[in-house]
Amino acid sequence: MGENEFFNEMLTAEGNPRAPYRRLAEWFGKMSPAEMRKKSREAETIFRRLGITFAVYGTSAATERLIPFDIVPRVISAAEWRRLSAGIDQRVRALNAFLHDIYHRQEIIRAGRIPADLIVQNEAFLPEMIGFAPARRVYAHIIGTDLVRVGENDFYVLEDNTRTPSGVSYMLENRETMMRMFPELFQQNRVAPIDQYPDLLHETLESVAPKNCEGDPTICVLTPGIFNSAYFEHAFLADSMGVELCEARDLYVEDGKVWMRTTRSPQQVHVIYRRIDDAFLDPLTFRPDSMLGVPGLFDAYRSGNVTICNAPGTGIADDKAIYAYVPDIIEFYTGQKPILKNVPTWNCSREDDLAYVLDKLPELVVKEVHGSGGYGMLIGPTASKREISEFSKRLKANPTNYIAQPTLSLSACPTHVASGLAPRHVDLRPYVLVGDKVRITPGGLTRVALKKGSLVVNSSQGGGTKDTWVLED
Repeated sequence: MGENEFFNEMLTAEGNPRAPYRRLAEWFGKMSPAEMRKKSREAETIFRRLGITFAVYGTSAATERLIPFDIVPRVISAAEWRRLSAGIDQRVRALNAFLHDIYHRQEIIRAGRIPADLIVQNEAFLPEMIGFAPARRVYAHIIGTDLVRVGENDFYVLEDNTRTPSGVSYMLENRETMMRMFPELFQQNRVAPIDQYPDLLHETLESVAPKNCEGDPTICVLTPGIFNSAYFEHAFLADSMGVELCEARDLYVEDGKVWMRTTRSPQQVHVIYRRIDDAFLDPLTFRPDSMLGVPGLFDAYRSGNVTICNAPGTGIADDKAIYAYVPDIIEFYTGQKPILKNVPTWNCSREDDLAYVLDKLPELVVKEVHGSGGYGMLIGPTASKREISEFSKRLKANPTNYIAQPTLSLSACPTHVASGLAPRHVDLRPYVLVGDKVRITPGGLTRVALKKGSLVVNSSQGGGTKDTWVLED
């Protein structure tokens, strides 16, 4: 598809507003460019005051930046959301069933649906988790499912984030900012609320407390500290839930239990919402040089005295090499066809796939299997001949590190730019909570590529965010 051939979520081919956007289009149509610029500056001031920043890595020094926010919301109809949420629900249940299986009987491998090497030789697979079942058999409690749209009824899942997905604080702050700036818009449109997310997160974490927990469980958020790119979010969520934000030094293990240091006496911790990678969780089990983890934490976990959310070893479920098998995973564990589609994927560890990818590099998107944040990827159609040549060498040197996908023509939403409103490409990350039940917050974080024609929406690569509205019936 050419740059101009994309699905415009607001306008039909004839230039008329689609039904979900009608009231919004009328409202913005009455605003002058000067008023829009003023509102945009006002939003930036709010974000600056709140300190909503993220760290950019890969430069000579990590720098803090204000996350760009677009004042034009993205709108999803009630009918569209029902289909999306049904597909997401199906997907997260299947992925949790898959995680339990691969750490126990490995039926999916025995059935020949997934190659054994792809699991057991994967760096995201944790042998230490074999034979252990977490509370309620839930491994991935907090999931961010990345979706893209290419047509009116055409959605694809781009990625399943089952490790420590971030961005939910931006979703909540985006909504609060919009309600503060445009209260009249919310009076005119029946927008599903999202402010209950911290309460739902707290309910989910409570529901997976260890069986031996008596009374209300003590919950904490475990952060690597202030230098982490998502520290704002860690503090925000702990504060919103009314629980303690802890670093490793605030916790210790004694008698097989986890304790939190307080100004009075130590308090037992039953549920830890960790925002630390597996390798750094416990220096006695994983990386011995980790200063971010709690010595003995994993043994306390395996003893059933504390629940870690998300469970160690969940990364195998969002590994990009496993991604290609998710439709099979859904069918294997649910007996149903997937409601949401996968993007066709070539696994470069396969000889035939690698040959195809090398031949079609200028047309494809190539990603590192364990990459994130838009780093280490090639977008063929926008890459120079030199970049393609260099990436080709990387692929040949280490093919198992890459997967490739066709370049999708992402849908576009109206976005405020210097010249007024213009379409810009977007994706969507809904947030899912899995505990005693599946809880899906209506909408999610819409990320927008602010540069004309760009398909890269990551904030680390110059993208911004929007409020996402799900309209109620």
